[in-house]
Amino acid sequence: MTKAKKTDKNLQNTVKKLETDAVNSHQRQQIQQQTNDRRHQDALNHDEE
Repeated sequence: MTKAKKTDKNLQNTVKKLETDAVNSHQRQQIQQQTNDRRHQDALNHDEE
């Protein structure tokens, strides 16, 4: 059996992040906070078992 080729989601997200240029430190902080919020929410969702 051969695996169907799937795109690597982590690689896609990394490329997407690198393509996003922050204009100033405030915007960069906002982007980082969104990332942190998603990680926190993901951790909360995985704890509910």
